[in-house]
Amino acid sequence: MPYIDTHCHFNFPIFAQYLTQSLSATRQADLRAIITPATTSADFESILHLARCTPEVFPALGLHPLWTTQHQDKDLIQLRNLLNSHDEIIAIGEIGVDFFTPELAAIAARQWEVLSRQLQLAKEFRLPVILHSRKSHDPLSKLLKDTQLPATGVIHGFTGSYQQAKRFVDLGFYLGVGGSISYPRANKTREALAKVPLSQLVLETDAPDMPLNGYQGEVNRPERVVTVCQILAELRGEAVERIKETTWQNSIRLFPKLSTVLS
Repeated sequence: MPYIDTHCHFNFPIFAQYLTQSLSATRQADLRAIITPATTSADFESILHLARCTPEVFPALGLHPLWTTQHQDKDLIQLRNLLNSHDEIIAIGEIGVDFFTPELAAIAARQWEVLSRQLQLAKEFRLPVILHSRKSHDPLSKLLKDTQLPATGVIHGFTGSYQQAKRFVDLGFYLGVGGSISYPRANKTREALAKVPLSQLVLETDAPDMPLNGYQGEVNRPERVVTVCQILAELRGEAVERIKETTWQNSIRLFPKLSTVLS
């Protein structure tokens, strides 16, 4: 069973400018699918183009909370129009809320507004969502409970407690497992991901960000999803092949449009 990286910014220049070499490395790692989410409307066309010419790339479009002050109503209109005209879009993302700094907390109201409007698009188009959440797990889980999305989604790069993880899982959401679990100091997150049902976990890298322990200061790469899988297997005391096969099936279930290409 091959790997799926459920979150990688493969449209970033570090990969896109060296596409042949980047794809060669991912194929050698048995990485079959790379879900590539947008961060701003400037990413939309480049991601769609990359997906058209790269069978491994699957596009997700959305407006990231870190750039909330840049997002305009016209960007949301453009997103809706693209969802109407591009059936290959497999999810809405990367969207969410981030209160990590005082500056981000100060624009909380606008973050919630942009997120809520994108969740309504997810409802309308019955697509899963790729959610960014920092210092916002508790209010985000409440909003998701109230919104009742038909296709749920994934909490990307989950870092939180078991109690927070369980709230998301109980709502039917998946947790994205990335490089954070490689750091021994991340005890709370490591314990949570060792304890929640494997049926609700998917693998990711967030490349070129979220480097693994031992690779700090280096560009993260999608093929390191293999290492993430190995670390998760060690944490859970389960076989690597079981983690690999189950997270593959989880990813297909979470993103149904993958199945038409990968089955």
